[in-house]
Amino acid sequence: MKPNPARTLWTAIEPLHAVVYFAAEPAAAAKEVGLRGWWMGYFAGRAAPLGPIGPEPVTSMFFGFAPRMVARALPDAWSFASPAEVVRTRVEAVEAALARLLGTETVDELVALLEQAAAACQFDARPLAAAWAAVPRPDRPLARLWLATCVLREHRGDGHVLAAVASGLSGLETTLTHVATGATSRKQVQRARGWTDEEWSAATEGLTERGLLDAEGLTPAGAEVRRTIEETTDRLAGAPLEALGPAGVDRVLDLAIPLSRRIIDDGGVPIPNPMGATRP
Repeated sequence: MKPNPARTLWTAIEPLHAVVYFAAEPAAAAKEVGLRGWWMGYFAGRAAPLGPIGPEPVTSMFFGFAPRMVARALPDAWSFASPAEVVRTRVEAVEAALARLLGTETVDELVALLEQAAAACQFDARPLAAAWAAVPRPDRPLARLWLATCVLREHRGDGHVLAAVASGLSGLETTLTHVATGATSRKQVQRARGWTDEEWSAATEGLTERGLLDAEGLTPAGAEVRRTIEETTDRLAGAPLEALGPAGVDRVLDLAIPLSRRIIDDGGVPIPNPMGATRP
């Protein structure tokens, strides 16, 4: 089957966004503003446009993380750095990372197309995407490039959460079904999301009792649930593609894929990774 255009677009631009999670510059910037530890930088950095928010809503929005993991970072992070300071330094740091990885590559046309796509996003029940869309647009091309990919990525992510919840899965259960597709591994995900072996086993047992998992992985019923989630996620991510039109989407792919491949090939984003992003 031909991949859905919304998924193809995500595959093409996700490495441009995901640099923020793997490059040294954002981690160093978080440390310099006083955030303690990589995970405090992650939770504060991703949630900062929402203001000095606490762990409960962030656990809800981020969806796949163990609550205690979020609570170790928030709200303490805001006693070390303000949300505005975290946003500013995060954008500047990922801009520096992209400059290092992409060099003098001209991105003006890609920026214009991605901003056109991001402007078409609908933010009903999409708090993370709405928050990042409200961040003032920088005047520097690589910073604008990353911010546009961030809005599009969180827009798709918020929609994915809606799709998973509508399918009757919790964050951990959604993670387990994702691992069962082979897109990522338990080793990649479990520690990064903060779940204990006992919690992982209990969730696996629950999905097995519901007929969604067995010893081989996803059952036919489980595969159908996963297919529904992915198809719904793609459908809910459709507005940016409609704004671009087929020719615009094709042009984004032409421009973004070589940049994303360069980032991956130069080690800016590892393969495999917890998101399941691949080399486009």
